[in-house]
Amino acid sequence: MFEPKFFTLIKNGISREQIIADMIAGTIVGIVALPLAIAFAVASGVSPEKGIITAIVAGFIISFLGGSKVQIGGPTGAFIIILYGIIEQYGTNGLLISTIMAGVILILFGLFKLGNLLRYFPHPLVVGFTSGIALVIFTTQIKDALGLEISKLPSAFFEKWIIYIEHINDTNLYALAITVCTILITINFKYITMKIPGSFIAIVSMTLLVHFLHLPVTTIETFFGTISNDITFSLPNFELANLSTYLVPAFIIALLGGVESLLSAVVADGMIGGNHRSNTELIAQGIANIVTPFFGGIPATGAIARTATNVENGGRTPIAGITHSLVLLLIMLVFIDFAKLIPMSCLAGILIVVAYKMSEWKSFISILQGSPFDYIVLLSTFILTVLVDLTVAIQVGIVLSALLFMKRMADVDGRELIVSHDIDDIENYENLPQGISVYEIGGPLFFASAKQYAELIKERGISSKILIIRMRHVSFIDSTALHNFQETIKLLRDNGTVVLTSGTNDNVFTDLQKYNIVALIGEVYMHRTFARAVAQAKELHKRYDKE
Repeated sequence: MFEPKFFTLIKNGISREQIIADMIAGTIVGIVALPLAIAFAVASGVSPEKGIITAIVAGFIISFLGGSKVQIGGPTGAFIIILYGIIEQYGTNGLLISTIMAGVILILFGLFKLGNLLRYFPHPLVVGFTSGIALVIFTTQIKDALGLEISKLPSAFFEKWIIYIEHINDTNLYALAITVCTILITINFKYITMKIPGSFIAIVSMTLLVHFLHLPVTTIETFFGTISNDITFSLPNFELANLSTYLVPAFIIALLGGVESLLSAVVADGMIGGNHRSNTELIAQGIANIVTPFFGGIPATGAIARTATNVENGGRTPIAGITHSLVLLLIMLVFIDFAKLIPMSCLAGILIVVAYKMSEWKSFISILQGSPFDYIVLLSTFILTVLVDLTVAIQVGIVLSALLFMKRMADVDGRELIVSHDIDDIENYENLPQGISVYEIGGPLFFASAKQYAELIKERGISSKILIIRMRHVSFIDSTALHNFQETIKLLRDNGTVVLTSGTNDNVFTDLQKYNIVALIGEVYMHRTFARAVAQAKELHKRYDKE
C-alpha cells in the first residue's frame, strides 16, 4: 500500500554513474521548473514565490515518498483555472485550507487502494478535459500576451474574448513582440541544444532586454511588488465550523491531482519501461499537499512535461527529483532579485507554449475520426470544461462513458465473431520454439480493461523475440484501448520484439488502421487465422537463428 520507490532503490543499491546522471537531470529540470512555477503561480492569482515554494517543498516530498522512479512534482497548468476560481470565492486562506483537505482525501484514496480505479477513466474523457484546460489557459494569457491594461477580467470564457476584442487597439506592441519572441525561442531552441531548455533562455534574454532597454512593459515586480525569498512556516486560519465549506474545492483539487499525477506516472512508465505504485503515489501526493500550504504553497501534482524532461535527460531514480528541488531552493535564496524583473508577457508566452503542448490536438483529431461513442464523450467533456466547470465535465464524462459502454455492449450481442478452424489446435502451442510467445485477449478492449491487457502484453512481449496476439474474441476496441495498445506496440518494437496478430475482425481492423496501428505492426504480420500467424512466426524464428 505504501512502498516509496526511493527506499526500494536505496535498499537494492544505485550505481555511482546513475547518481551522477540523476543529479545532472535534476539540475536541468530545476532550471526548466523555475519559469513554469512562477508562471503557474501568477496565472493562478497568487504571488510568484508561492509557485517556487510549491515546487521546492512538494517536489521534494513527491520524489522522496512517491511510487514512481522519475515523477517530478510541483504546480501544474491544469490547476490554474480551478485555483483562480477558489481564490476568487474563498480567498488565499480558503485555498490553503482546501489544499490541506485535498491532501487528506488523496491519502484516503491511497489507503483504500483507489489508485487502480483511476485507470478506468476513458482516454476521450482525459483528452477532452486536458484539451479544454489548455484552451482556457491560452485564453487567460491573452491579456498579458498583448500587454492590455485591464483591471478586472470576467471569469466566463466568451466574456473574456469580448473584452479582449474591445481592447485590441490598446495592444502594447513591445509586450506582443516579447510574447512572440518567447514562443519562438521556447519552441526552437532545442534545434541548437537539448541541454538547456528554451523557456530558460527565453526568460533570461527577454528579461535582460527589457531591463537594459527600459521597455515599457509590465514585469513581475511592477505587478506584484518585491518577491520574497523567505520560506517560513505558518498556520492557515482554521475555523472548524467552516471546514465543510471547503469540501467541494478540496475534492476537486484531490480528484484532478490524483488523475494528473497517475497519468504522469503512466507516461513515465512508458518512457522507462517501468511500473509505478499507484497507491503509494497517491499517498505521497496527499502528504505533499498537506505539508506545502504550511509554507505558503499551492496544490501540487505530478507534472508530465517536467517528468518527461527528467527522463529525456537521463533521470532514472528519485534522486533527480530531489536534486530539482534543491536547485530551485538555491535559485530562490540567491537569484530571486533577477526573477522579479521577468516581463509578464514573457511568462504569458511560456504558458501559451504549455497550453499548446497540453492540448493533445493529435489525439483529439484521431478520436473525432473514430467511433461516435468516443467523440461524444470527448466533445461533451471538452465543451463543459471550457464553458462550465471541470468538475461538471468529469462527472458528465464518466456517466456518459458508462451509458455508452452499456449501449455498445448491448449492440455486440449476437454479432458473429471470427472463428477459425484452428482455434483449438493444441499442437500450434506445443510445437512453438523457445522465443515465440502467444497471448490471447479474452474479450472487448475498452477503457476498463485496456490498461490491464496492455501491461500483460508488454510483460509477455518483452521476454520474447516474437509475440503472437490472438484477437478472435475482441469484438470491439475503444480509443482508450487503442491508445494503450499503440503505446505497448511501440515499446515492444523498441525492445526488438516482432508482434503478429491473428483473428482480428473487420471492425477492429478498421479501428487499428485509423490509429495507425496496422502500419506500426505491419499488415503482413496480421493474419485471419492463428495457424498462419504461427507459420510465419516459425519462419521468422528460423531466419533470426541463422542471423
